[in-house]
Amino acid sequence: MRPGTVAKNLGALAIAAVFVFPVYWMFSSALKPQAEILTKDPVFFFVPTFENFGTATGADNFWTFAQNSVMVTVCAVGLALLVALGASFAIARMTFKGRKGLVLGVMMAQMAPWEVMVIVMYMIARDGDWLNSLPLLTLIYFVMVLPFTIWTLRGFIAAVPVSLEEAAAIDGCTRGQAFRKVIFPLLAPGLMSTSLFGFITAWNEFAMVLILNKDVEAQTLPLWLTTFQTAFGNDWGATMAASSLFAVPVLIVFLFLQRKAVGGMTAGAVKG
Repeated sequence: MRPGTVAKNLGALAIAAVFVFPVYWMFSSALKPQAEILTKDPVFFFVPTFENFGTATGADNFWTFAQNSVMVTVCAVGLALLVALGASFAIARMTFKGRKGLVLGVMMAQMAPWEVMVIVMYMIARDGDWLNSLPLLTLIYFVMVLPFTIWTLRGFIAAVPVSLEEAAAIDGCTRGQAFRKVIFPLLAPGLMSTSLFGFITAWNEFAMVLILNKDVEAQTLPLWLTTFQTAFGNDWGATMAASSLFAVPVLIVFLFLQRKAVGGMTAGAVKG
C-alpha cells in the first residue's frame, strides 16, 4: 500500500474517531454506575448496569413525550412523501405555466432558516386557537421537510428514461399506472434518503415545539431532555441514558436506510 493511501486511511480513521467517540462516551456513561462516572480518571472497563435507563424511562411523562414524538414525526414524513411524489412528478415530467416559479419557490423554501419563522408561527397558532396542538406541529414539520423531499425525488424521476413510460403506455397503461408500475419501484433510494432526512429533522426539532406547545401533554422528547436534566440535576448516568434513548430511534433508522440513503442523496441532487 502506498504511503499516500496509508496517510489518507489514517486521516479518515482519526476523523471518524473524533465523531464516534462522543457517541460512545454517551452510551457507555449511560451503562456505568454513578460512582464510575464521577471519577477523576476515565473508566473504560466496567460492569454495565441498566439502572440509569430505568430512572430515565420512569421519569414523569416520558412515554407521553415518546408517543407524541413518534406520532408527529411519522405522520409528517409520511405526508411529505405522499405530496412530494405528485409534486416532483409534475415538475420533472409535465410542462405547465409557472413551472420555473414553482421550482424556484421550492429551492427558496429549502434554504430558508425555519428559526426565523417561530414568531410568525406562534402568532398564527395563537390567533387560530391552535396552541398546544399536535396536528399543527405535524403540519409545520411536514412543511419543513417537504421542499427537500420534492427536490430530491424530482432528480430521481427525471433520471428515469421517458421511454419506459412510453413502453408502458403502448402496453395499455395509463399515466397513473405507468407511474405506479414503472417509476415508483425505481425511486427506493430517493424515498429512503428523504425519509431519513425528514425523520431526523422532525425528530430533533426543538424551537417550534418549545414556543407552540406549553402543555405537557402536547410536548415531545427534545423538550423532555431539557426538563429531565433540570429535574435530576447531577445524575449524569440517568441524563446520559435519557440522551441515549433519544438518539436510539435515529440510529436505528439510519442503520436501516444508510446504504441506499447515502447514494440517494448524491444521485437525487445531481440528476435531472
